[in-house]
Amino acid sequence: MNSFFNFNEILSVTMILFAIIDILGSIPVIVQLRQKAGHIQSEKASFVALVLMIIFLFVGEALLKIIGLDISSFAIAGSLVIFFIAMEMILGINFFKEEIPETVSIVPLAFPLIAGAGTMTTLLSLKSEYATQNIVVGIVLNMLFVYIILKNTLRLEKLFGTTGLHILRKAFGIILLAIAIKLFRTNTGL
Repeated sequence: MNSFFNFNEILSVTMILFAIIDILGSIPVIVQLRQKAGHIQSEKASFVALVLMIIFLFVGEALLKIIGLDISSFAIAGSLVIFFIAMEMILGINFFKEEIPETVSIVPLAFPLIAGAGTMTTLLSLKSEYATQNIVVGIVLNMLFVYIILKNTLRLEKLFGTTGLHILRKAFGIILLAIAIKLFRTNTGL
């Protein structure tokens, strides 16, 4: 590494995080959350996810050890939250109680949907392979893209229409369910 920033590393980290965060695949969930809350605070959700990811990059493993958790337990907890979100999407049943509308921007949007267990465990594994400054740039680039998607949910909702969103919600619910089960199985050894 001759220079401080390595373009190839930044590109690799950005693409890996883009696949894990999967904001495009989360569009039906985001639209559903916006419909429940009436409004999603795009800036707040993006900023909170950014801060969570950067903090976790630097202190994640140590923090989990301090509170007596391992990465697997963290991933299993995240998989259960994702599981219930997926079940809501597939079955149309509300498991999460209606709360103050602003809270959907933080939970479950910023965490665990954007900066969830999969993203956090990925950050810890990226840290062993890539330079920290390149990971931070990859996180920032992904959060800019997330912000753009969140800011345009109304347009995306109009683009897909009610029927399109209903179909997407069911399809992505099944995909989220599969991700939750994979996360669970991987971290429980089943």
